[in-house]
Amino acid sequence: MLVVVVVVVVVVVVVVVVVVVVVVAAVEVVVVVVILVVEEVAIGVVVVVVVVVVVVVVVVVVVVVVVVVVALIGVVVVALIAVVVII
Repeated sequence: MLVVVVVVVVVVVVVVVVVVVVVVAAVEVVVVVVILVVEEVAIGVVVVVVVVVVVVVVVVVVVVVVVVVVALIGVVVVALIAVVVII
């Protein structure tokens, strides 16, 4: 049963790391796009729209990450409880 716990914990850690890396990469891409747009386009409606879109995308990504992490924590807790009950 200890093997099951270790495998579950390792899988959760790997998934969390992958999600964090993807989020960081997405945020970096968004920031670069915003910088390029600001440099290339006169400040005006386009910049405002881009900033609003960036904010919405970042908020959605953060919410998805939080939901995934909470779900993974729930899975680990349930798995640990199941292992304890089985033992």
